[in-house]
Amino acid sequence: MQQQILSTKPRYEILDGLRGVAAVMVVAFHIFEAHTTNPYDQIINHGYLAVDFFFLLSGFVIGYAYDDRWKTMSIGTFFKRRLIRLQPMVIIGSVIGAVCFYFQDSAIWNGIHTVPVWRMLLVMIIGMTLIPLAPGKMDIRGWREMHPLNGPAWSLFFEYCANILYAVFIRKFSKKLLAVLVIVAGAALIRLAISNGDIIGGWSLTRAQLRIGITRLMYPFFAGLLLYRISKPGKIHNAFLWCSLLLLVIFFIPRIGNRSSLWANGLYDSLTVIFLFPFIVWLGASGEVTGKYSAKICKFFGDISYPIYITHYPFIYIYTGYVSNGKLPITQTFGWAMLTFVSSIALAWVCMKCYDVPVRKWLTKIWK
Repeated sequence: MQQQILSTKPRYEILDGLRGVAAVMVVAFHIFEAHTTNPYDQIINHGYLAVDFFFLLSGFVIGYAYDDRWKTMSIGTFFKRRLIRLQPMVIIGSVIGAVCFYFQDSAIWNGIHTVPVWRMLLVMIIGMTLIPLAPGKMDIRGWREMHPLNGPAWSLFFEYCANILYAVFIRKFSKKLLAVLVIVAGAALIRLAISNGDIIGGWSLTRAQLRIGITRLMYPFFAGLLLYRISKPGKIHNAFLWCSLLLLVIFFIPRIGNRSSLWANGLYDSLTVIFLFPFIVWLGASGEVTGKYSAKICKFFGDISYPIYITHYPFIYIYTGYVSNGKLPITQTFGWAMLTFVSSIALAWVCMKCYDVPVRKWLTKIWK
């Protein structure tokens, strides 16, 4: 009966679709990143902010999905539901990373062929649990990633941290106390961004990178939760279109300032996360999907949003290695770039249809 009650809320279709738009932009960002020589020549220069948009969306949706259910739902049930939602794709992402690993041997990672298979498989198994790895012998790529086979899994690690904080402590916060937390977290985000020149980072288990990851998590996730609690969605026509265009503009804005004025880009990053992203989420929550084709587009982007984010990077490793072998410009690799982009979308769809949905249905059934 409890499981039935917990499954009745309608979804915010536009917010699901926007998550997909941002995820697809992440794939394009990573493809162009393979050709980047410095922070100023990236085509989708602020594509990294998609992660912060995901965190804010997650906070909003978590509040919507669970805030009013704690009288009938235990913490254990909450964690079961989050594991069912997130963990299957974490596992398949680690498996795909392992399958692709030895195809990534290249000028930029010229030691991959020396990595023993047993060590790679051990990293794969650890990656399935989302336990972060410290730089050392398990750093089989040499990029100091906490998840060497599937770099973007770092943000899922922090997503789990946010879920734990929410379930154990912060769900009990009043609106005022939550607002205080969000203001403090926002100040920390501004300080980090201005001092570093951006908010890039969080993927390594080092003190500096953990600070970046925690700072990137705390404001957007709990600002999203606060936004859900205090806002009243309006009625906005064509919300999906306008929100998508706003995201594209934000991501495509070139890096601001120069090496002597790093604070300018940092200010852009922080103010975007603090003000523009909440506005976009509110705008998306205020719209409705009204056409048959609009509904299909939103559903498609929403369906592939999480799968494409957590499975695309092994292909990016291969593409980056190929580019590094000849230091090739995008004009010479456009065909391979498009193949990588389309393959990432196709793989995400297959994983969603043939693996994620069936596995989640099965887990939901056995964990009633």
